[in-house]
Amino acid sequence: MKTFFKLTYLFVLFLVGQVMSAQDPNFHIYLSFGQSNMEGAAKIEVQDTLNLSDRFMVLAAVDCPEIKREKGQWYIAKPPLCRCNTGLTPVDYFGRTLVEELPDNVKIGVINVAVGGCKIELFDKDNYEAYVSTAPDWLKNTVKAYEGNPYGRLVEMAKIAQEKGVIKGILMHQGESNTGDTLWPEKVKVVHNNLMKDLNLNPDDVPLLAGETVNADTDGVCASMNKIIATLPETIPNAYIISSAGCTDGEDNLHFDAAGYRELGKRYALKMLEILKN
Repeated sequence: MKTFFKLTYLFVLFLVGQVMSAQDPNFHIYLSFGQSNMEGAAKIEVQDTLNLSDRFMVLAAVDCPEIKREKGQWYIAKPPLCRCNTGLTPVDYFGRTLVEELPDNVKIGVINVAVGGCKIELFDKDNYEAYVSTAPDWLKNTVKAYEGNPYGRLVEMAKIAQEKGVIKGILMHQGESNTGDTLWPEKVKVVHNNLMKDLNLNPDDVPLLAGETVNADTDGVCASMNKIIATLPETIPNAYIISSAGCTDGEDNLHFDAAGYRELGKRYALKMLEILKN
């Protein structure tokens, strides 16, 4: 019997070793989630499709036969990075900036799961079904792309990514649909805590970078939410706020334009670089 348990223990250690050996510590994975400004609402321009690097990869979260992508497979990060027909997102220039600034042996992988118009409640794994049940049909149709559970899809893809690399951070852009909700930081904390638990992550090692909504300096219609977003580090100590000041937006004053996404994405990256250095 002792021999059996000893062999079992050695076998488990072998399996753990195999998994660890498959992980590349220089393959940095970033999860991203949120609503339409994380989805990407701006038209992809020619400049956004040039000078792509095989050091910047995206893990497809949905099947996209029209652009020859399969869920759960890695591809060079050419936009769109969220779903088949979404636009430019801050994640595009977050990744581009990182590969420009980090050593050549470091690769960046991103996973983008976002649903335009959603509240943060959509990513609460224990209560999302109640939220979706009362959502408008257009939102339900988007949620179907993730088989009804965007949070579950994010975790599913993150676990696939962990087979190859190491999760270094989480990017979030959400809040427009929760404008004025003073409980928003606590609701984000619920999502954050679940991600830490479900992916076996240490919150001290995995920062959360949260972007502001379109700023008041460009007449952002949800700019008042930025005061609430600013309080997030009081609830999640390893959270950082990415300013949207000066980032240009579209005519609706709700979504950034392509130039605004590029600038915001660079700001996410510069903050992450600062964190990595420290």
